[in-house]
Amino acid sequence: MTTMTQDIREINEKVQAESLFVAELKKELSNVIVGQEELLDRILVGLLSNGHILIEGVPGLAKTLTINTLAAAIDAKFQRIQFTPDLLPADLTGTLVFNQKDNTYMVRKGPVFSNLVLADEINRAPAKVQSALLESMQERQVTIGDSTYKLPELFMVLATQNPIEQEGTYPLPEAQVDRFMMKLLVTYPRKDEERVILERMTRGHAPKARKVVTPDKIFSARKVTDEIYVDDKVKNYIVDIVFATRKPEDHGLAKLKPLIRYGASPRATIFLTTAAKGFAFLNGRGFVTPEDVKSIGPDVLRHRLLVSYEAEAENVSSEEIIHSVFETVEVP
Repeated sequence: MTTMTQDIREINEKVQAESLFVAELKKELSNVIVGQEELLDRILVGLLSNGHILIEGVPGLAKTLTINTLAAAIDAKFQRIQFTPDLLPADLTGTLVFNQKDNTYMVRKGPVFSNLVLADEINRAPAKVQSALLESMQERQVTIGDSTYKLPELFMVLATQNPIEQEGTYPLPEAQVDRFMMKLLVTYPRKDEERVILERMTRGHAPKARKVVTPDKIFSARKVTDEIYVDDKVKNYIVDIVFATRKPEDHGLAKLKPLIRYGASPRATIFLTTAAKGFAFLNGRGFVTPEDVKSIGPDVLRHRLLVSYEAEAENVSSEEIIHSVFETVEVP
């Protein structure tokens, strides 16, 4: 037991030393971005946990600005790809170009070969383009012609989508959505924040972020995040949460059974654990608490739980179901 306490203390010290850059990075981002603290925290969790993020919100809520600012602050290569109905997979991954002078084919790499890729309005493009992006997310490589090319070590996709009800949008297939570690909902700013936005963005020159962190710093932070301690009780709690979305009747939630078509997949269990570790790191802790799981849980689960036709008829959202699960499953 003593060695366990000692190990946790050592991880704690490592986390506190490694996470010093977080405050500086957040401060730099807040010089440009007004409010949206929760969005920034979740994006940093994704960065630390090596996961991709889906962001949903109406246009004009600074989604692109947030990601662009993050790329500038960590000295990373950033590419924004505007998804449109006529986009082709090659526009994303790259293609072979014939060189007449040498009579050979040259590889022209596409915009996906960047560190931070913003897939803007991902649900406006046809399925084969979405599949091309999601293959590179999963495999972290791209095939052009006969050759396969590795993507950079720091590679993160942040996809934005408009609410499905908007015209000209295609819902993302469930298997593709599952590859995103988190789905974040961006809402309108508060009145006082909007006043600050007005002041800041109407001066003629918009503020820009300075480089405060290097990708190497992110890699060493990731190594420490991997080491963060997760107690057996917390692991069981995570598994209970995920199982409660599949077999709610076993967890005192029988009333939810007719409302759920599919529960969360095993990928949810993995992502919930890694995201909770990232959240603990952000808070300068070397161990995961049930509170970390509760805080980050809805973001990891909301897009993995498919509601039934009955739930749609009764106007019950996956958010409400997840809220009931967290309210009912016993916290260790």
